[in-house]
Amino acid sequence: MLKAELHTHTADDPVDRIPHTTPDLIDRAAALRYDALAVTLHERQLDVRRFERYAADRSIVLIPGIERTIEGRHVLMLNFTAASERVRTFADLARLRACEPQGLVIAPHPFFPSTVCLRGDLERHAKLFDAVERNAMFVRGVDFNARAEAWAARHGKPIVGNGDVHRLAQLGSTYSLVDAAPDAQSICDAIRAGRVRVESRPLSYAAAVRVLGGMAIDTVRGPARDPLAEAELAA
Repeated sequence: MLKAELHTHTADDPVDRIPHTTPDLIDRAAALRYDALAVTLHERQLDVRRFERYAADRSIVLIPGIERTIEGRHVLMLNFTAASERVRTFADLARLRACEPQGLVIAPHPFFPSTVCLRGDLERHAKLFDAVERNAMFVRGVDFNARAEAWAARHGKPIVGNGDVHRLAQLGSTYSLVDAAPDAQSICDAIRAGRVRVESRPLSYAAAVRVLGGMAIDTVRGPARDPLAEAELAA
C-alpha cells in the first residue's frame, strides 16, 4: 500500500501565499514516509518533471495536478496534461475526460462552508467525478466531511484522504493508502477502481486555529508576487 497525499499547495501557487517550496514539501513528506504526492496549485499545473529526480531520491512519486476553479467551484484534477489549465466549465471537463482518460477527477471538500465548494454541483455533475475527498480540516464535534462520505456511498464513489496542504504541519493527520504500483498512472487507476483506504484523525483545536489563522493572515496580505503570471500578462 502506498501512502499518498493528493491535495497540496506550494510557494509556486499563483493564488494563495504558501510559505513552503516544493522541495520543502517533498522533504517533509519523505520524513513522514509518504510514497506519493500530487502538487495541485490553484489554476496552474506545476511542471513536476523539474522535481521528479529530487522526489525519486527520497522514494516519492510525484503526480501532476491542479485545483481548478470551474464555474466558480473547486475541482481537483490529477494526471492530466496542461490542458487542464484551460478547463472553465463542466462541459470543458467532460470533453477533457473523454480525450484524456488517464486523468482522475476528485471532488475536494465538497460540502465545506465556502462559496468555492461544489455542493449541489457535485450532484448535477456526478458522472464527472471519480472520487470524493475526506478533508483533514476537522476537529472533534465539527466535521464537514460527513455529507461527502454519505454522497460517495450513495453513488458508489471511492473516498480519498487529503490534507489540502497549505502548511507543512497539515501533513500526516489524514491521508490515503493506495493499493498500486509506485507510478502516477497506476495510483490513479487504483483509486478509480476503489483500491484505496483512508486514514484520518481529527486535528486538535489548537492545531486547527494555527492553520486557519495563518491562512487568514495570508489572505489579508494577498497572494505572493508571481513573476510567471506577471510575464504572461505583459506578453
